[in-house]
Amino acid sequence: MNESFRGFLHTLFGSLRDLAPIILVIGFFQMAILQQPIENISAIVAGLFLVVLGLTFFIYGLEMGLFPVGEGMAEALARKGSLPWLMAFSFLLGFGTTIAEPALILVAEKASEVAAVGGMIGNSSQEKMEYALGLRYTVAFSVGLAILLGVIRILKGWPIQYLIIGGYVGVVIMTLFAPDEIIGLAYDAGGVTTSTVTVPLVTALGVGLASSIRGRNPLTDGFGLIAFASLTPMIFVMGYGMVI
Repeated sequence: MNESFRGFLHTLFGSLRDLAPIILVIGFFQMAILQQPIENISAIVAGLFLVVLGLTFFIYGLEMGLFPVGEGMAEALARKGSLPWLMAFSFLLGFGTTIAEPALILVAEKASEVAAVGGMIGNSSQEKMEYALGLRYTVAFSVGLAILLGVIRILKGWPIQYLIIGGYVGVVIMTLFAPDEIIGLAYDAGGVTTSTVTVPLVTALGVGLASSIRGRNPLTDGFGLIAFASLTPMIFVMGYGMVI
């Protein structure tokens, strides 16, 4: 058995282990509390199988390809000493991963439907699509700026706690002025942004960059980019709601 296959099996068993508590909780409440038979059991089992398989391939692909690419590019740009290219790469990485984030796509689509029902926008498919795209681009731009700020922090060695505290002060201030209809969505945007696509690439960028700079500790300096990526969308989405 070669190393790649052993690694895949290890990831597969890990996916099963991670999903087991969810399956047990749902099964317990369905059978013991609700005391109802599970309908379409064959479809549910097939769906669970696909979830396990998809999660396994996704995680294995991250470990095999995206993590090394993110770390390698960050290290190469840092060694080259090209600050403008490193800044451009950081912003575009944050922007691109956020645009591709499945959770954000779903939340933006649902937000456009609710906004149409609430009368904030028209009920046509074109208006809902434009609203959802505007929301996604706003969040993506804010994450790009967040990753850019996080990279500058790593390069300069700034303490992360002061930046995070200042950011949340900004969130509180924006909350006082933003429309009530957008506040909850803005807070959720900070959560869904840091999901399956963004987290691994951004983490690899931070760790790779901190590892390649003399005097930086990957443990203390390489992490923290995700905190910026979850913070700035709250501010920008509330601003988006004030404009819309």
